[in-house]
Amino acid sequence: MPAKPARVRISAAPGIEAAVPAKAKAAPPATPRRSPPMVSDIGALNGHLGYFIRRLQIWVFQDFIRTLAEIEISPAQFSVLAVIHANEGLSQIELGNTLGIERARLVRLLNRLERRGLLERLPSNGDGRRHALRLTPQGRTTFKQARALAERHEAGLLAKLGDERYRALMDALRT
Repeated sequence: MPAKPARVRISAAPGIEAAVPAKAKAAPPATPRRSPPMVSDIGALNGHLGYFIRRLQIWVFQDFIRTLAEIEISPAQFSVLAVIHANEGLSQIELGNTLGIERARLVRLLNRLERRGLLERLPSNGDGRRHALRLTPQGRTTFKQARALAERHEAGLLAKLGDERYRALMDALRT
């Protein structure tokens, strides 16, 4: 079995730490793990909200990636399935604009999901140049599994952050 990539501990927010993959290199066999050296002073970054939001995003995404891995769905694929599930028949342009995914990347995502039998692109009734997106029965089943995993992930975030911080972050980021 190949060696797992080394992991770096980061502090995403007060009281939250996460393990993030470091550059992929084989770890020495049977060597006890030690925390990599870090500095305690991050200088001017201490005053930058964007820095801490990015660290939090990395921590959350790494956990979500691990959570969805059991059904071989990425966070981006989950987002695509969720929006199509909620808006059956929407166009690729509407989907891309809603999720902020550039056209070429969205086409690759949709192609992968279509090859897996999770969605289909149908000619739009109103405009022959557009495709209406719809989940297949297998896509609806997979989305149901993914949604249950996503709820488990969110429950973990709530437990880690606490109700007050979780709700404050959700309120702040939704506006």
